[in-house]
Amino acid sequence: MTDKWGGNPDCFGPDVALDDPAYIDPTARVYGRVCILEGASLWPYAVIRAENHHVTVGRFSNVQDHAMLHVSADGPTVIGDYCSIAHHAVLHSAEIGDHSLIGIHATVMDGVVIGQNCIVAGGAFLTEGTVIPDNSVVMGMPGKVVRNQNSFLKTKRNAMIYHRNALAYACADHRAWTGPEFDAWNRKVESDLKAEYRALFDVKN
Repeated sequence: MTDKWGGNPDCFGPDVALDDPAYIDPTARVYGRVCILEGASLWPYAVIRAENHHVTVGRFSNVQDHAMLHVSADGPTVIGDYCSIAHHAVLHSAEIGDHSLIGIHATVMDGVVIGQNCIVAGGAFLTEGTVIPDNSVVMGMPGKVVRNQNSFLKTKRNAMIYHRNALAYACADHRAWTGPEFDAWNRKVESDLKAEYRALFDVKN
């Protein structure tokens, strides 16, 4: 049995809840109490384990190739809406706010809370209990806020591009990011997001 998102629902245990994800790659591994919400996607060899507490992947968020989401005794791992968890990233009992991006090979440890509209740079290591405010760019080992910047436009656009790709992959189309149709879609998304940004954050220009 193959579901419309391209995966096999029978390979997950009874505690895994799928609320209309866009795509789950057949190589993804999901164990324990996990909820994957509408429009979300799991990419090749992503692993999610929740032997205690739970893991939630928010609406239209993506967990990319070889990323690892796990929990400890300290609490769940919760990813907000329109987030991107990039290749080889590790989240361990952490909370990620809406419209945030965790970069390639970044590690986010127990009890870390990352606000909305944030970017955690590739290779950053956030130590236990770190709290990152909204609209931050984080870099380094240990990860520190290097500047205040509302990254809503960049991070939500990235999540929307991944959602488009997820819908394509569910139909075995692996070239969704090229061609005139994609270019037109991309221009419209950019325009719509700028209007949303102005409305949300009361920006006049």
